[in-house]
Amino acid sequence: MAISELQMGLVGVGGVVVVGIFAFNKWQERKQRKAMEPLVTAGAQDPVLSELPVGVASSERVEPVIGAEASARPQASAKSVKDASARRVPPLLPPEVDERADWVVRVESIEPVVAGRLWQAAAEQLQGVLKPVRWFGFSDTENRWEAVGPNSGNGYHWVCVAVQLVDRRGPAGEADLSRVADGLQRMCDIFMAIPSLPAKGEALAQAAELDRFCAGVDIQIGVNVVARDQAFAGTKLRGLAEAAGLELLDDGCFHARDEQGASQFVLGNLEPALFVAEEMRGLSTQGVTLTLDVPRVAEGVRVFERMMAVAQQLAEALNGAVVDDNRSPFGEKAVGLIRAQIEQFQGQMAEYGIAPGSALARRLFS
Repeated sequence: MAISELQMGLVGVGGVVVVGIFAFNKWQERKQRKAMEPLVTAGAQDPVLSELPVGVASSERVEPVIGAEASARPQASAKSVKDASARRVPPLLPPEVDERADWVVRVESIEPVVAGRLWQAAAEQLQGVLKPVRWFGFSDTENRWEAVGPNSGNGYHWVCVAVQLVDRRGPAGEADLSRVADGLQRMCDIFMAIPSLPAKGEALAQAAELDRFCAGVDIQIGVNVVARDQAFAGTKLRGLAEAAGLELLDDGCFHARDEQGASQFVLGNLEPALFVAEEMRGLSTQGVTLTLDVPRVAEGVRVFERMMAVAQQLAEALNGAVVDDNRSPFGEKAVGLIRAQIEQFQGQMAEYGIAPGSALARRLFS
């Protein structure tokens, strides 16, 4: 088929247009490349993959920043990340809590919650729990834990609930921990808080092991001072006890206390009646008993020697005799055996990590 002059002309015009478009695109591409060169001269990297802002971890996502905003935005982003991280990290446990002896539940609330309201909301649910339960709230302003109870009016982001696993009644049971877990979960549902509930199985095994150890070192030393001929008069007995540094307390016993006020040993009536301050004038008794609770005192041998000295003073002043529970006289051999026992058991406690007379020991042996 013959091609007319018109067709030939159209083909030529079309070729010129295509060449023009190609040239225009190349010019635009070169223009864009020149505009981007100042942004990549620092490291010859693509702007989206450029170095992360100072203060932001490499694992965090950072949006690309171009132009004048680059100097301002990274600082604000880093501060936000730091603040969010601080809110997520729980504070350390209260110093009064020991995870060897306590089942610890941390409760986190986004908004501060009044601790007394939490306590009251959980109180009904925790009825029947046989082990002591202690509550603490973390003060953001004081940066410390505070003991809280039903009347606490302060608000806290963090609350710690500690269930004691062992005491002299034995280890905590499945029922105790389940009741606490269920009660705290219901409480948290009410206040939109989040409980961190540890595994119960591990805690129960830990409680059983700790209880076995405590049972093996749980000893009390008793010394009796009994009347030989005439009953001890209450007035004279009280005077002698107070002269030896003992104090009559509401439990009906005279207590020898250390510098911190903790009882080292007690003096009680050998007969069923308790000692009452208002009744000492008319009281008489055939004997008294001095008792040392070995796990609950530090330096047990020294305390034992002080107790024996008080017993001897009472016996001499009241015309009595120092005897054991079988009414056999205490001789030097018996005293030496008791000293050795005290050293042995308190040494075992120290090796196990429970210092005799410490706050933890007094809790476990109560």
